[in-house]
Amino acid sequence: MSTPQPSTTLEDQPIPVRTKLAAAWTSFMLLYVYVDILNFFTPGVVEDILDGKVFVFDLSQTFSTAALILMAIPILMVVLSMTLPARTNRMTNLVVASVYVPVTVFNVVGASWLYFYGLGVALELALLALILRYAWTWPRIAPSATSPVRQGVRVRQRA
Repeated sequence: MSTPQPSTTLEDQPIPVRTKLAAAWTSFMLLYVYVDILNFFTPGVVEDILDGKVFVFDLSQTFSTAALILMAIPILMVVLSMTLPARTNRMTNLVVASVYVPVTVFNVVGASWLYFYGLGVALELALLALILRYAWTWPRIAPSATSPVRQGVRVRQRA
């Protein structure tokens, strides 16, 4: 015979906004990379690369450097989301995610496999929207009369 176990509710701990942002940027980059890797299986893509073309761009050091910069920014947003001060963090996430919306939409332009790229872009845009929402709704605290910031201001005013 088994003894009945008391039912318990799992604790749903709040997740800090920094962690949410870092997780969303990580998911964005993993999705972006996976779509790029799967794109190699699209007929003609590897042949174009071997011929020195990506989409309409010639493969060159300039192209590769620009692509690296374009992808390094969201990669760095993972660590920046965890380390920047709150005000700077919020603004940086709002700006970078906003800039990456048109960059992401551009990836579907000229795509031959519209369902594949359309789904990839839709998922990436959903993650960018989530980043914008997390950053926009960053929790705020009202300063209290006893907070160290207010006391520091009062001390300086008296001096």
